[in-house]
Amino acid sequence: MTNIAVKQGLSTQELTMVQSEMMNKQKSKGIAYALWFFLGSLGGHRYYAGDVGIGIAMTLTLGGLGIWAFIDVFFIGKAIENKNEKIERDIISNVKRYSPAA
Repeated sequence: MTNIAVKQGLSTQELTMVQSEMMNKQKSKGIAYALWFFLGSLGGHRYYAGDVGIGIAMTLTLGGLGIWAFIDVFFIGKAIENKNEKIERDIISNVKRYSPAA
């Protein structure tokens, strides 16, 4: 089920809570690309996106000698979108769990 479908069942107050939390927790594509530009071979963008294991592998191999880091530039945007969707799903789950109407 998509986040949009789940949000349709929320009250206005719950939606406001979700939006507020998203503003605090969401990841920025701009920051991810800046980290890739300056720290791509060390996996800085991967650490930012929460992919610590892959970030460590990139750090140890210097981004696959630059090849892995170069390829990542094409996948950063979608990775951040997926991360933000997961963050929103977790927030919605918490709001529904602790909502007085639940």
